[in-house]
Amino acid sequence: MKNFRLIYFFVAFVFLISCISETPTIMEDPKDYVLGKNAFTLTVDGIEREYFVHVPSGFDKNIPAPVVFMLHGTSGNGEKFYNISGWKEVGERENILTVYPSSWRHCVIKDGQRQNTTKWHVYPSRFEYCEGETPLDDVAFLRGVIDSMIQRFHIDEKRIYMVGFSNGGEMVSRCAVELSDRLAAVVMASGVNLEGNMHTPKRLLPVTVQVGTIENFDTPLDIKDFEKLITSPSENHIDELLKSVRSTFLFKEGYKISGHPDTLQIASFPAQSGNKKRELRFMMINNMPHMYPNGIKYPFKAAEEHWSWLKQYTLP
Repeated sequence: MKNFRLIYFFVAFVFLISCISETPTIMEDPKDYVLGKNAFTLTVDGIEREYFVHVPSGFDKNIPAPVVFMLHGTSGNGEKFYNISGWKEVGERENILTVYPSSWRHCVIKDGQRQNTTKWHVYPSRFEYCEGETPLDDVAFLRGVIDSMIQRFHIDEKRIYMVGFSNGGEMVSRCAVELSDRLAAVVMASGVNLEGNMHTPKRLLPVTVQVGTIENFDTPLDIKDFEKLITSPSENHIDELLKSVRSTFLFKEGYKISGHPDTLQIASFPAQSGNKKRELRFMMINNMPHMYPNGIKYPFKAAEEHWSWLKQYTLP
């Protein structure tokens, strides 16, 4: 009977430990964290917001670490993109901190339909807020998360990057203007929102824009028409999208094309002046729908590709 009790307590202990390792703990002390998954909160304008952080197993608190923010799209949240974006795996391998904030749930109207869903407070977009709905200050929230990361971890403040998908990509568009003094480089995947607005970034930074050929366009893109799409007016307005990014961040009209004509095409636009290494990189991925691909549902690992580009840049 005594042996049976020992076995019981051992099994219960193992089960408890396994639950702890899989469930993130919300930390109270600003210096507390665990290796792996962490859930943190931050109060902004009286509202408690959440964000998740993956701390790689090789993290050394004595060595400043780069940080990558990954912003989810409409209806998503930070925990979802912690699980599916592929960034925690890149962070683990490359020994970088990865951050997954959650936007707020709002009542919005899109295409005449009301919906209650998570949305980042972006520049005026294809949706509007319901009457009486007040969007939150997401720039202040993300700035606060950066400050909290600096307080909690030993991070390299010259190597903070931001990636966003869809509505998250639109939010990165805004942060690339209003937080450009804190960010080394950004990626806007399947979402850019600068058209029709006059914006002056605090700093001119490197930008990657990514789209798939079968996103939510009026008609699918033909990757064989890549050069025509980036230079000539079309019903999908790719040329206008690129003009808005080039004019906001001061990139030249000239470009170089690389990649593969049947799978992935890349146009690189140099900066008008200043840092000659700074570029606008426009990526078009063939037969990819509206998604942030992690190599499972579509054979392209965006996080790996984006990190190989982002890591070359630092704040001056």
